[in-house]
Amino acid sequence: MARNVFITGISSGLGLELARLYLQQGDTVYGVSRRGAGIEDKHLHQARADLGELSGIHALLDRLIGEARIDLAVLNAGLLGEFKPMPELSLDEIRKSMDVNTWANKLILDWFAAHHAPRQIVLISSGAGVTGHKGWGAYALSKAALNMLAQLYARDLPDSHVAAFAPGLIHTAMQDHIYEKVDENRFPAVKHLKEARNTPAMPEPDEAARVIANAIDQLPERIESGQYTDVRRM
Repeated sequence: MARNVFITGISSGLGLELARLYLQQGDTVYGVSRRGAGIEDKHLHQARADLGELSGIHALLDRLIGEARIDLAVLNAGLLGEFKPMPELSLDEIRKSMDVNTWANKLILDWFAAHHAPRQIVLISSGAGVTGHKGWGAYALSKAALNMLAQLYARDLPDSHVAAFAPGLIHTAMQDHIYEKVDENRFPAVKHLKEARNTPAMPEPDEAARVIANAIDQLPERIESGQYTDVRRM
C-alpha cells in the first residue's frame, strides 16, 4: 500500500536516495532540504529551508504537509560540525549542531503531536552519540541528545513507533570531509572511517538506502518504541 513519507535532508546522501527509493515504490514523499532534491516527480512535495532556523519550522510544515497524514517520518538532516577537542569547542558551535541535529527534530515532533502523528518515526542517529570518541564534540552531544529525545517522545506519542537509528557507514559528503580534512593522528577514531572508504564497508548512498529502508520496515518488530539501534544489529 502506498504511503505518505516525510524526509528531511533530501538534497544529497541518504536522504536523497531514500526519497528516490520511496518514490520508485509508489509512495508520496514530503521532503525538506536546503538545496532541493533535483527530482521531478508528481508525488514529490518539497520545500527548501535551513532547519537551523528554528522559528520557521512549524510554518514550514503547515505549508508543506498541511492536513496530509504522514505514515512514516525519517528525520535525517544533520550537521557534522568541526572536529575539535572539547576544551576548544565553543558553546556557539555546540548550539549550532544542537539546533539542527536535536532541536529542529523536537519542533518537528511537536508539530506532529499537535496534528496527526505518523505511525512510524525514525530519528537518524549515529554511533558517535554513544562512543564518545575524541573530536566528535558537538555532533556526538547532539546525537546523544537525539537518542534521549526518541525515548522521551515514545512515551508522549503512544500510537507511534519512535526509534533512534544509526545507519552505519555511508559514502556521503560528510565522509569525504572526514577523509580529506580530519587528521587521524589527532583524532584516531576517524582512522577506521578512512580505511573503510571505497570498500564494501562504506556503501554508496543508493545501495545503503535499500538496506536502510528494509531495516526501517523491521524496526517496529525488532525494538521497543523509544530505543536506539544500529543497522549493523539488524
